Amino acid sequence: MSMESKDDQLTINERSSGAMTDCEKQPPGDTEQETAPNALHTFPEGGRDAWLTLLGAVLAQFATFGYVNAFGAYQGWIGSTQVFFILSMGIITGRLFDQGHLHFLVLTGTFLFAVALFMLSLSHENQFYQVFLSHGLLGGIACGMVYLPSLGIVSHYFHQKRALAMGIVAAGASLGAIVYPIMLNELFHSSVGFHNGVRASAGMNVGILLVANFLMKTRLPPKKHGPPVRVADFARDSAYVLTNLGGFCSVAAMFFPIFFVQLFAVKLGINRTLAFYSTSIMNASSIVGRILPGLIAVRWGVYNVIIVVMACLVALYWSMLAVHDTPGVIIFAIFSGFLTGSCVSLYAPAIASLARDFNEIGARLGICFTFGGFAGLIGTPVAGALISSNYIWWRGIVFVGCMMTAGFLFFFIARNILVQRKGTQIV
Repeated sequence: MSMESKDDQLTINERSSGAMTDCEKQPPGDTEQETAPNALHTFPEGGRDAWLTLLGAVLAQFATFGYVNAFGAYQGWIGSTQVFFILSMGIITGRLFDQGHLHFLVLTGTFLFAVALFMLSLSHENQFYQVFLSHGLLGGIACGMVYLPSLGIVSHYFHQKRALAMGIVAAGASLGAIVYPIMLNELFHSSVGFHNGVRASAGMNVGILLVANFLMKTRLPPKKHGPPVRVADFARDSAYVLTNLGGFCSVAAMFFPIFFVQLFAVKLGINRTLAFYSTSIMNASSIVGRILPGLIAVRWGVYNVIIVVMACLVALYWSMLAVHDTPGVIIFAIFSGFLTGSCVSLYAPAIASLARDFNEIGARLGICFTFGGFAGLIGTPVAGALISSNYIWWRGIVFVGCMMTAGFLFFFIARNILVQRKGTQIV
């Protein structure tokens, strides 16, 4: 074998083992930041371990984010606090996930979630602080320990199909948001009662999360070669910064329909039973929305698809000003669930696509999710304050419409930067 062929073989081996490529050694800025050229061939894009890991991730999302969405009666600060901690915990869990601590995070989150639900089962009627501390604070932290790792783990197995895989995982939360409200409602209004119903659901959730932890497996080892990931360098990537800003604005608007559509329907004089099911309709259409765009993104690019979805959300939120009857609420719930689910499922793969190396994915997701966490913390209460106790709905609608419009513009500019950077329209 010639020296040239040996050097070529060494380069291939280095790339396969995770050593820094020339592309990865470039300073992080508006330079090319794609994964190493041969990296596509190292992702199985399927197989037994890949699909079992994906199933475990779906179960983790089902039992955590899906469960916290079941308590629709606790609106305002409890719901927004949950969203804040679930997303913003990523600043911690992202780095730990990159360092290979998937199972530690999931098991710790499982234990804390069990404690949170047990404490919730001991709460008393009209004691807001007890529900806030147990369900909002500790429950949010516990779910945040599991949320990002269960999304990020599929990036170990999928590259070309990453948007689809993450969309399927995210659909687990929507499925849980359909199943748990019905299940808990039946338990709470039966002889079981609230306290025992919460305890029963706690046992169920712990069992599901233990199975999820068993099914999920890491495939790529923590990176041991090359310089460490420096989070401060991400600020030099303009597309990444714009994606953060777009995520903040869109998340500030995105949870408005989830928390308020039921109340909105009731105040319009719609039948209360139908108003209750408007949330279920939204979550059902969200399942489709979290999977279908991932299929399209495989061919057309995740940024191309997400800006189309966000443009549709802008139009939908502004159209809420014209909703005044039952058909309007149902149509709004269907499209809102589908488009919101699409945006949520595409957000993570869009961030992951900016990583220069798979060991950056957790850190990049963590930072973006932290911005989203703060947006979720303030977005819904601000909209609620604008609506006020007099239910002046147009104020809240204008707020979320403006925020989603800003989010769309940030993503649109980021997409154009990536087109110039990569020299292709498929981004």
